[in-house]
Amino acid sequence: MSTSSVSKNETQSIWATKLNKCYYQAEQLTKFMHLQAEVDCLLQQLQNMKTQRPVMDKEE
Repeated sequence: MSTSSVSKNETQSIWATKLNKCYYQAEQLTKFMHLQAEVDCLLQQLQNMKTQRPVMDKEE
């Protein structure tokens, strides 16, 4: 194997690694954003329940 083909294979390997890393980072970011949206939704529901609770207590 010549030096240039070794260098070419190493370069391709480096690019493949970078692409995989970038893909997984994007996938993790997407999962994180979905989880963040779910947490925000649950927090909003909890706040709504807290504001409704005193009204329900007064009615009883």
